[in-house]
Amino acid sequence: MTIRILSVAGVLAAGISLAQAQQLAPSPTLDAVKARGNLECGVHLGLPGFSFANDKGEWTGLDVDYCRALAAAVLGDASKVKYTPTSVQQRWPILQSGQVDVLSRNSTITFSRNATLGLNFQGINFYEGQTFVVRKSTGVKEAAGLDGASVCVAAGSTEEKNAADWFRERNLKVTITNFQKNDDAITAYDSGRCDAYTAGVGALAGQRAKLKNPDEHIILTQPISNDPQGPVTRWGDERWQLIVRWVLNGTIAAEALGVTSKNVDDMKANSKNTEVRRLLGAEGGFGAMMGLSNDWMYNAIKQVGNYGESYERTVGMGSPLKLERGQNQLWTKGGLLFTPPFQ
Repeated sequence: MTIRILSVAGVLAAGISLAQAQQLAPSPTLDAVKARGNLECGVHLGLPGFSFANDKGEWTGLDVDYCRALAAAVLGDASKVKYTPTSVQQRWPILQSGQVDVLSRNSTITFSRNATLGLNFQGINFYEGQTFVVRKSTGVKEAAGLDGASVCVAAGSTEEKNAADWFRERNLKVTITNFQKNDDAITAYDSGRCDAYTAGVGALAGQRAKLKNPDEHIILTQPISNDPQGPVTRWGDERWQLIVRWVLNGTIAAEALGVTSKNVDDMKANSKNTEVRRLLGAEGGFGAMMGLSNDWMYNAIKQVGNYGESYERTVGMGSPLKLERGQNQLWTKGGLLFTPPFQ
């Protein structure tokens, strides 16, 4: 089989339509999502700020907002999402098996996962850094102060390996006790079975809220790793990967371009900025290139908001977690967040 990859200019020069060009890249996942009328999204079992269901079964969080934005882009309705809670051990098999269309769960991007699990990471929606939560009464201020301590962690997580490597490389002795679920690990720490619990700073902010007396515990500010996280897809469906990646890019670009859920209608109608007009479907036909409506990102931003809006209400200053943007700020404001241009 010969696979032809054409640019927009190449499509026009070849005298074929965008619809014909799309036939060169079928997407079984996109077809399945459209046929069933909802997106199947794998999320965390329950992590405040990232993916968490209330007593009514209503899901909220940064990772949940990405699922909603993807559903809005693909189906025109951010509510058309079915959430599948996944543990550390379940997340990869559930995605590999096709039970979910995308995994939007705090999962670190690593070489070995990308190379051996048949998975692709489609960008970064949260720059994470691993650290520890300890009791204030211990007087520990930095990770090195845990020499001789016991640490609770979720089994099979990058945090388990990171912690073991970090202490070994510094000739520090710790006892690492792993648990099948994050909730089991944090419960064990809360009951006094461990001196510390380790996870990403964002996860720790959410997990600390579950402790019996949250104010008696502090999160160490010193990170021991750099753990970027983002949505994950299976290998073998390039057009679906394209959609997943550029919806994430679109939410970041919207913030950088000043497009919000409140001004998106005015920006679509009146903006003279070419990139804004392409993003919102006023020109360029970018949605059609992926088999979507040209208002794909207009729908996502109108219904869910840009990245900054989502961050602030889920994990930022408008949320109980009150995490500063830090590395998750736009690169123009001192952070690491940026997106390729919509050209």
